[in-house]
Amino acid sequence: MIHRTIYILVIAWVLLVSCNNGTPKNVLPVNTMKVVMFDMLKADEWYARKLVGDTLMLRIKEDIPLYEQVFAIHKITKKEFFDSYHYYEAHPVAYKELVDSLESYANKQKLKTLKK
Repeated sequence: MIHRTIYILVIAWVLLVSCNNGTPKNVLPVNTMKVVMFDMLKADEWYARKLVGDTLMLRIKEDIPLYEQVFAIHKITKKEFFDSYHYYEAHPVAYKELVDSLESYANKQKLKTLKK
């Protein structure tokens, strides 16, 4: 009898935890986050090609305005982005979904570029 009660409690706990998988309201959804991250990666790539051979410290200082432009384009704040990014980092399943979504989005953008 006690084993059955424990079994039922464990199943109820698992169901409760699995139903509570919604992201907090202050976290950007995956579909928004992937586009912002894609644009940030493009900004990094542009900057890396622009300043080949520059020092890392100078690069870090000059990356900041590029990121601020990306945040402005997407109408988000630096805090919103980094709060969301830290959330995804702390939740491996959500982070994997984000990275997979970003990879898929990047491949679609590459195909669009190749077709032009």
